[in-house]
Amino acid sequence: MKILVLISNVPDTTTKIRFPGNNTAFDDSGVQWIINPWDELALTRALELKEAGGVDKITVANVGEKSTEATLRKALAVGADDAIRINTTANDAFYVATQLAEVAKDYELILAGIEASDYNGNAVGGMLAEMLDYNSVSAVSGIDLDGSNFKITREVDGGYQVVSIGGPLLAIVQKGIAKEPRIPAMRGIMMARKKPLNINEPVEGIDKTQMIKFELPPPKAACKLIDEENAKEVITLLHEEAKVL
Repeated sequence: MKILVLISNVPDTTTKIRFPGNNTAFDDSGVQWIINPWDELALTRALELKEAGGVDKITVANVGEKSTEATLRKALAVGADDAIRINTTANDAFYVATQLAEVAKDYELILAGIEASDYNGNAVGGMLAEMLDYNSVSAVSGIDLDGSNFKITREVDGGYQVVSIGGPLLAIVQKGIAKEPRIPAMRGIMMARKKPLNINEPVEGIDKTQMIKFELPPPKAACKLIDEENAKEVITLLHEEAKVL
């Protein structure tokens, strides 16, 4: 079995973000890029499945320019066998899914994070499954090999649902799929330099959406200190300002 893990290149959450041009552009200078946390957990689970037996190869794939190769090299250092970079800018979910569909056809299992931590789109996985005509399950918090099928655990309102489903499968994973992401060891980092990182040119595609404007969240209000004996004022503030009562 071959597993494909989709990798998004996202800014570190501690990075200070700037939007020049009257908030119409994203300034990536000085930005520290990382593997999308949900994708990192997906990769960890793929490695666990391989270590348990039954998986021959794990490939990671990304749609992005040359600057994203450092992120792919980290995925290789963690344990992926090879990587694919589709050489184009990832502007739109439909366009990204179109590009990934060209390289994802031969994999029995595809793992995708439930969303990217930058735009929180939650769209590429479902679109890709439709384009490939793959079985697909979302909100996956557990996955195991079950003979020729996959045993899936997913969160539902008030509990969990366990299903058995055949392949090929695209699983959209979330919290619980792995306890914590793996950290590359020095040996893995050295080996990653020799692992294949294949560059594919993009196929023709269109952007279905266009980014018009960015907005930063409003600055946090100053902390108000209330005298411990003035409980009524706390209740008033929670009701009128915080609006949580």
